[in-house]
This record gives sequence, structure tokens and C-alpha cells, in this order.
Amino acid sequence: MLLSIEKLIYGGDGLARTPVGSDGRSMAVFVPFVLPGERVEAEIRQEKTGFARGSVAQLIEASPDRIEARCPYFRQCGGCHYQHIPHARQLEFKAEILRETLRRISKIELKSEIRLHASPPWNYRNRTRLQVRTGPKFPPQTGKTCRSEGPGFPPQPAKSARSGGPGFALGYFRLGSHEFLPVRECPISSPLLNRVMARLFELGGLNCPAAVEEIELFADAADERLLAWAFCGRDADKKDLLRWAEALERELPEISGVTFFSSRRRSSDGRSSQQRIEEDDAPMDAKALAHSGAKAIRYRTKDHEYQVSAGAFFQVNRHLIDELVSVVTGNAMGDLALDLYAGVGLFSAALARNFHHIFGVEASLTSYGDFVQNVPANVKAVGARTEDYLRSRPVRKSPDLVVLDPPRTGAGKVVVRSLVELGAPRVRYVSCDPATLARDIAPLLASGYHIEEAHLFDLFPGTFHIESVMLLAR
Repeated sequence: MLLSIEKLIYGGDGLARTPVGSDGRSMAVFVPFVLPGERVEAEIRQEKTGFARGSVAQLIEASPDRIEARCPYFRQCGGCHYQHIPHARQLEFKAEILRETLRRISKIELKSEIRLHASPPWNYRNRTRLQVRTGPKFPPQTGKTCRSEGPGFPPQPAKSARSGGPGFALGYFRLGSHEFLPVRECPISSPLLNRVMARLFELGGLNCPAAVEEIELFADAADERLLAWAFCGRDADKKDLLRWAEALERELPEISGVTFFSSRRRSSDGRSSQQRIEEDDAPMDAKALAHSGAKAIRYRTKDHEYQVSAGAFFQVNRHLIDELVSVVTGNAMGDLALDLYAGVGLFSAALARNFHHIFGVEASLTSYGDFVQNVPANVKAVGARTEDYLRSRPVRKSPDLVVLDPPRTGAGKVVVRSLVELGAPRVRYVSCDPATLARDIAPLLASGYHIEEAHLFDLFPGTFHIESVMLLAR
């Protein structure tokens, strides 16, 4: 089917439409790895009522913006979506998608400009989660392309992903599946993470126990030390796990500690390991099966140092953390502030300088434990779900500022209704999903708030993910 790509949409796909049929209607077709204005010959992979999903069989007319992707696994790994687009253009497209999503879902017209905060496009991640495979030796990658790569795309030489030794491989999931893709590097991960990955390959996994299914690596701000946590099957033997952890710490001195948890592997949903890091909203509160060495790492930002434990949430872009904190907390002062979905206290620690009292609310026990350690005495840490805390209304006084950084599912009706009732003069909403952002801020705007500033932080270059900050006032 010959298609013309109209625009990019949230989720990474390009939107095209089929020719108008005899019924006077056309059907939307979503196609990945394209650019507006391109003409492609597409193969329909899935058809549903009103729309279809396709892949490029042949690139007929390429956009002048198209570039060759740097990563040898692009279009095979499901983690990145925009590596065929120059970085500056990625930001422009994301700003357009943010505006269009607000308009389409909640009829919100942004009158102000969207202030863009760019990140270096490579080696920006301080964290990655890798699939682990043990057992029969994994063969090297062949020169064949995956199905999503058509002959009309710029050639992508396949890179060997031979395991470092018999029975061991690291990797991600292939695009749209749970099929394992061995990898030797990840260009969007920090240099330290890549060095540790390479060293693990060289060492053949150090006799990694078969029960280990995934391993997550989290590097400190200096990219010199890291914390590892692994997810294991039910048949894990604690002695085997600790033996492996000790071997890791001995052979890779950059690893400060290793913690083991029960497996979080879920039903096949087509998400890559990178996507699961960004999209997993559930608190990481499982009891550790075993641990060796440090249970937490110290992460230093411009003005604060944070304890971050194994399993706790922390921002993954190591270049934009200070800028994000500055925009969210800057020029704000008063008597009382609320920090909702507070995590390990990233924003509360900064707010404590300009507010007499801060109430920080965090549901994850793991993050809450770090939060208590990371904030000064004028911050009261509350271990509770945000909706439960607001419903109980323990603070009767209206706060001068509310900061909220909800998960991808957004704040929801109960929280937004409580915010309207609180009537704080300023609300700062940090969002990782433009659709839930549009849904949540519409009632706030209807109640008298207006958008003072709109910011787009490029926390995930090369991907479709959009992090935005809306500064609301009334």
C-alpha cells in the first residue's frame, strides 16, 4: 500500500491515511521509523476497526531530514524510535506533538511558547535494565535485517552480538515482541554502563546463575560507581546469587553493591527493556532476596546529594537533573509547600531552602526510606498514596505551592479534585505523558488557573517520550 506520511504522533509512529473508499471514508495507518512528507510502500501488519498498523516495505521518497542511525540495533531494539531524525528536529516534533495532544484531548491552546531544554543525544542514561540469558550459547547476529527494516531504508550493518562466553548473553527485547535481542552496547547509556556491559561479556557472565532473568544498572552522577539489582526466578538459590555478586564486585570494582529481587517479568506486552524502565509505574517495594555490598548509592547534583536505594526511582537523564529542579522549584518561596509523588526527595530538598514547611508524600516504601534520609528537618515525609493523603486533608491551610510529579498514568480525578479544592496560588506539574497531562490540567484551568510557562525537557533523546513541566498560577 502506497502511503504519504502526514505527521508524527505520540508513541513514535507516523500517521498516514488510506485513499477514500467507496463509503467515503479513509483509514488511519500508523507506521514507525518515518518522517512527515515521506512516501512509503507499507505492509499492513495489523488491522482493527478504524485504523491499521503497518511497517515500511520500501521507502519511496525520503525526507531531506532523514539521517542514518548511529546505533547498530536501531529498528531492531524497541527502545529508541527517532534515531533517524536529527536531534534538533526531534525536539521540534515533540513540541508539536505536545501542543496537538493538549488541543485534541482537552481543547487547551498553549498561548505561550514551549521552552525547550535539550540534552546531549548520546550516553545520557544513568540507568539501564538488561535481559539476561544463560544456557545454550547464543549465535552471533547475521547480516539479515529485521522485518521492520525495508530495503528502502539506509543500510544498517548488523553487529555481532556473540555472547562473551558459553551460556551467557545480555540484551533487550526486539521491537514489538518479547524475542530476545543480544546487544554489546547501548549508545544512549552512560560510558560506565557500557564499560560494565562490555566487561561482563568479556568475563562470560562470571557463571551467572540461571535464575537471574534481568539486571538493572544505575550509575552515580560522576559515572564512576554503580549499583546493580537483579530480578530472579523462584528457583533462585541464595548461595549462588551471593557467590555471583561477590564475583561481580571483585572483577568489576565499579559495582558498589548487588541486590536481588523476585522476577518482575510480566506477560508479553511488546515493550522493550528501556520502555519498561520509563513506563513501569508500580512502586519497587519487593523484599530483597539477598544483597551484597552497598544497598544504596549517593547521587550528587549541583546543590544536594541523594541516597538512592536499589529499586528506588530517580531521574534517568544525567545531564538535565539540575535544570529540571531549577525550573520546578525556582523563584518559589513561602510558608507551606506540598511535594506530591515526591520520590527520594529530588524537589523537596530544593524547596526546603525557600519554604518554612514542606510536606512530601511518597507511596513507595523504598523511595520513602531514601526520602527521609535526603531532606532537612523542615520537610515532613509522609508515606502514603497521594490520593489518600489529600482525601484525609491533614493540612487545612492552603499551601503556597504544590509540586506534583505523578507516574505515567497521571494524577487522576481524585487528586485533581483535591488540588482544585486546595486552591494553591501556584501548581507545578511534571508530566511524562502528554495525554494524562491534558486530562489532569483541564479541570485546573477550568477552575481559574492559567499556564504561566510551558517547558519540554528532552530527558529521552532518540525516543518518543516527552517530559514536560507546566507552571500554573491563579
